[in-house]
Amino acid sequence: MAAILIDIDGVLSVSNEPIPGATGAVRRLREAGHRLRFLTNNTTCPRARLTELLRSKGFDVDEEALQTAPRAAARTLAGRRVLALTMSAIVEDLKGIELVGESADAVLLGGADETEETGRVFSHMNLARAFAELEAGAELFCLHRNPWWQTKHGPLLDSGAYVAGLEYAAGVHATVLGKPSSSFFAAALEALDSDPGQALMVGDDLASDIRGAQLHGMRTVLVRTGKFRPDVYERSGIRPTVLLSSIADLPEWLATAR
Repeated sequence: MAAILIDIDGVLSVSNEPIPGATGAVRRLREAGHRLRFLTNNTTCPRARLTELLRSKGFDVDEEALQTAPRAAARTLAGRRVLALTMSAIVEDLKGIELVGESADAVLLGGADETEETGRVFSHMNLARAFAELEAGAELFCLHRNPWWQTKHGPLLDSGAYVAGLEYAAGVHATVLGKPSSSFFAAALEALDSDPGQALMVGDDLASDIRGAQLHGMRTVLVRTGKFRPDVYERSGIRPTVLLSSIADLPEWLATAR
């Protein structure tokens, strides 16, 4: 039986709508005895609410099996003064961090969402404030650095563009707290009591999911859903252990793989 790490956005759902066959696949994987952990760089929804959303769509998921980037940030930055440019909904997952507007030890960038709040959070005024804190010596952290993500309306610009802009302007390098950071994958494997060689990462993002997991020593499954693009895949040179049409095909592949 395998330890399986499963991305959520683009693998199980797009804009909170389940991908065909995904709920059944999760059920079949559990019935086969596989140990599952759900990993996400979602930075717009608190873990409790995300669990509720997944359950409402028919996924057999409990909150403790859900590993999120905001919770990773709370562990890493506990007790520090942090200027956080994040969606308001995830503040409850940042407990233990002292959120401040100035004299910060660290600057933390979350992700964008599909609402107008993104424009307020990543306004020029807020980005300039973050730049000033970095110039004063604060460290730069981000929940992820995705350039875009897939929505039901098509690709949408994500906050990785703002991370790159602050890096360029301040001459610093951001520490990523979610995928593809090695510490994020290590925490997931520890939760499943698995070594990397016995684990499998299922994702739609070549950089954050597939390459990140490979660098951590895991086998990988790339699905042709979410942000998968055939031309990007061909150009990338990154090759997973297997390429599947969707997670719906994973139980059968696992049953026949050697």
